[in-house]
Amino acid sequence: MTRSAASGAPAPDPPDLDAPDLDAPAPVPPRDDGPRDGRTRRSGPPAPAGAVVRPPWTFLTNHGHVLLAVAQSQDARVSEIAARVGITTRATLAILKDLESAGYLRRHRTGRRSHYTVDGHRPFRHPAIAAHEIGELLDVLAPAPAGAQDVS
Repeated sequence: MTRSAASGAPAPDPPDLDAPDLDAPAPVPPRDDGPRDGRTRRSGPPAPAGAVVRPPWTFLTNHGHVLLAVAQSQDARVSEIAARVGITTRATLAILKDLESAGYLRRHRTGRRSHYTVDGHRPFRHPAIAAHEIGELLDVLAPAPAGAQDVS
């Protein structure tokens, strides 16, 4: 500490310009949303040959993909639906429960197997398209298999 010439009181030490400013906010790294050409960025080991690499986002949610998978194969096992959508079996079970609770699916047990029936007359959940039924989407993306019946 040094003394001020005018008052004789101790003057504060000059700031250390090399010391970090502890009150300054931490620097924010630049945002990287990945490549813009349709490729996906993966961390970890490369995917096995022939594996499907999911893009970072899709137009349909996992709920939509599970509903489409069930509409295409109402007797599919949960593990088959999970593999088709690219999610875990546990996530698939949670989504099937959500869809059944909301009335989009009906589950029928035959022995140890579950069979699902899609109710195509249910409205979309988003207010902007709630006037449409999910059957309209299913007709385009998952035509009904031969012999399948729609619940009215």
